Amino acid sequence: MQPEDLAEVRQLPLFRNMRQANFTSLMQGASAQSFATGRELIRQGAPADFLHVVVDGSVELHADWQGRTTTMAVVQPVGTFILAACVRDLPYLMSARTLEPSRLLLVPASDLRAIFRTDPEFAVSIVGELAGAFREMARHAKNLKLRSSRERIACYLLKQSQLAGSVDRFVLKVEKRLVASYLGMTPENLSRALKGLEADGVSIKGQTVTITDLARLRAACPPDILIDGPDPEPMSGGIGLPGPGLPDDCKLPPRR
Repeated sequence: MQPEDLAEVRQLPLFRNMRQANFTSLMQGASAQSFATGRELIRQGAPADFLHVVVDGSVELHADWQGRTTTMAVVQPVGTFILAACVRDLPYLMSARTLEPSRLLLVPASDLRAIFRTDPEFAVSIVGELAGAFREMARHAKNLKLRSSRERIACYLLKQSQLAGSVDRFVLKVEKRLVASYLGMTPENLSRALKGLEADGVSIKGQTVTITDLARLRAACPPDILIDGPDPEPMSGGIGLPGPGLPDDCKLPPRR
């Protein structure tokens, strides 16, 4: 593990307040590994042997049942998964696979649990991380259960615009099939919903989204902080999809 990588891991909310000796001990038992695109990292139902830290690349968390699959989150650097299973020493509820060549740090779950019992600040950080993940999952469940597919898409695009700095044009960093799966839709339903939103002030070409009428888009799905968030404190683990980017030719100033 490179020193600069350890420095980044140390600054994660999960690790930043723990005792240095405990962090050093935890990292000594960890191993850095590189994986090719499409590599299965963990499988739902398997024992939670390691906490995974994504240092480079990106990882999709997904769940499967009766031949169906759904995207739960995409984790990017520097982020962790799956903390709850490691703390409880219970099987993984989700599977994980790389979306691109990735490098990860694997932290033994048994070491994590041992230090959890002896380092109060680390224990507080773990509780905070789990509480944040619960709130994000509750928001996601409310979004799926209370909003139509059209409303979910509209609010997702509004949130992406906000994350990019309240810009009118941004680029989705993940494939549309992952967006569709995360929002509880098929790719075909997503395409139809996006086409329908053109009348509500949205234009989409490839991965680039342009908001042409902000007021109409907000009217299609009024944002709600109790569903869309965010909470003020960040988390180490990705509960959701990565935020957007700006196109190379997009230098538009933020909306006033």
